[in-house]
Amino acid sequence: MLGILGLSLRVSLTALGIAALVGLPLGALLAVARFPGRHALVIGLNALMGLPPVVAGLLIYLLLSRSGPLGRFGLLFTPTAMVIAQAALIAPILAALSRGVLEALWEEYADQLRSFGAGPWRAVPTLLWDGRFALLTVLLAGFGRAAAEVGAVMVVGGNIEGFTRTMTTAIALETSKGDLPLALALGLVLMAIVLGVNMLAQALREAAGRGGA
Repeated sequence: MLGILGLSLRVSLTALGIAALVGLPLGALLAVARFPGRHALVIGLNALMGLPPVVAGLLIYLLLSRSGPLGRFGLLFTPTAMVIAQAALIAPILAALSRGVLEALWEEYADQLRSFGAGPWRAVPTLLWDGRFALLTVLLAGFGRAAAEVGAVMVVGGNIEGFTRTMTTAIALETSKGDLPLALALGLVLMAIVLGVNMLAQALREAAGRGGA
């Protein structure tokens, strides 16, 4: 169980980190900049938030399969493929949610930032830094989505015992086998991890609030 738990955390946290590097700056840019195609991009991101995981998994499978454009790297049915699938699923979520958070900050600080000569593009790093504690909630949503993922990681990871089996795929497997006590135990562990991460983030936000006061 420890190996499954370790792999689950490693895959989900790595995917969250990659998705954050893409999604948060993109969300900040959409919050402050106005350019041709922005509206369509916002609509696309909102639509991708509801992308069925098995569809995302199928697309990643086609990319990584032997006949696909990335097949020569041999990534299919590896933890790396699972990271790619999870990152592809949660990056649009992070981008869309962070846009909403940072738009409010931009409205509040726009005049001040412009007075310092910072236009929309140069304001992105400032907004990301000033909104870092508010963005914790966005990151928690991304982590929860990644940690709960089953369909996409099953498709691209194969649920191979000792190699690509995660908490969620193990729960699905044990349930299908009828071993409900083990499936329930794994589910409780997963819930405890998500709860612990949320409690840590809440503690950080409260500490930041006391420090700011």
